[in-house]
Amino acid sequence: MAELNTVARPYTKAAFEYALAEGTLDAWSDMLKLSAAVAQDEHMARVLGNPAFTSEQKAQAMLSVCEDSLSAPGRNFIALLAENRRLALLPEILAQFEQLKANQQKSVDIDVTTAFELDEQQQQKLTQAIGAKLGREVKMTSQVDKSILGGVVIRSADLVIDGSVRARLAKLTEAMSS
Repeated sequence: MAELNTVARPYTKAAFEYALAEGTLDAWSDMLKLSAAVAQDEHMARVLGNPAFTSEQKAQAMLSVCEDSLSAPGRNFIALLAENRRLALLPEILAQFEQLKANQQKSVDIDVTTAFELDEQQQQKLTQAIGAKLGREVKMTSQVDKSILGGVVIRSADLVIDGSVRARLAKLTEAMSS
C-alpha cells in the first residue's frame, strides 16, 4: 500500500497543481473519478494488465471509454500514465487528489455511526461541533449500527473517534482482566 502511495504521489501532485492553477479542481475530480472507475472495471483491468497490449493501446482503450468526459489535459494525463505503465494507479491518484482538494477547500467528509437514527437537529449540532473542532466545513454521512449499543463512532480518513458503549465496555473488560 505504501508503495502505491509513493508512486502515485508525483502524478497526483502534478494533476492537482495543474487543476488548481487552472481553477478546474471539480472538473479534474470528476475526470479522475470516472477514469478510476473505468480502470477498476473487471474487463478494463484485464486489458490494462495484459502485457500483449502496448502502452498506446491501453491508453486508447481507456480513452475510448472516457473520451467524451475528459478534457484535452485529462486525455494527456491518461496517455502519460499509460506511457509510464501507471494506469492501475488511478484509484490511488483519485484518493490522494480528493484529500488535497479537501485540504485546499478546508472541508472534510465524516462518516458517523450511531446505534439509533439521528434527527436533523442532532446531525446539525454534531456537524457544527466537529467543524469547529477541526476548523473545516464538514460533510456528514450517517448510518445506524445497533451493535454499538449507544454513543457514536466518527470516521474521517485516518481519524477515528470511538465513543460507543461497546468500545467503553471493551475497555472496562480489559481493565478488569488486567
